[in-house]
Amino acid sequence: MTSEVDEENNPAGRCLLGNWVEERATALLDGTGPRSCVHKYGHTGILTMDVAAKVQGISTFKATFNSPKSLGVRQKGSRAELLENDLIKRISDQIHAEMNAEPPAPELCSVTKADYKAEGFKSVRAPLTTDHDYTAEQAITFWSDNYQKIQGVTAVKTKDHPFKRNATFSTPIGEQLDQLDDTVLYPSENDAL
Repeated sequence: MTSEVDEENNPAGRCLLGNWVEERATALLDGTGPRSCVHKYGHTGILTMDVAAKVQGISTFKATFNSPKSLGVRQKGSRAELLENDLIKRISDQIHAEMNAEPPAPELCSVTKADYKAEGFKSVRAPLTTDHDYTAEQAITFWSDNYQKIQGVTAVKTKDHPFKRNATFSTPIGEQLDQLDDTVLYPSENDAL
């Protein structure tokens, strides 16, 4: 018993030193749990009844503060106000221009541009080999110069009309065979009779 009395009278190791009101309020709670938990977490429910309550966002200073009211008299001259507003506008425009600079123009490149605009390439037309009579001959165009290189186009038989219609793909097989028979060099069995 003397050791318990010594612990109560000995203020060393207690949570609330020098505050006798709180020590008296917590005297009953000191014996409920181990002393290490009391030192670590304190006594719950002494300062507030709602342990899960959030801290209020208002203080006594905020609650009692009165915002200043205008006197109804001009504090600055009109020129000073205009100069101040102009300065504010200039600075805000300058900062806005720095913060929101226009993005650089994107360099657009299509597949055609990438394929046919190679660096270092110079388009050179072939020199004319003969003189042409423009009144009698067909006009020279890009297609008339390059018709041999085009794939899927009818073979040119005459130079005066290089782009004629070709109906061999849609001609019925019987008609094609009749045309071939006219030009066949070998005689058929019917011709021998």
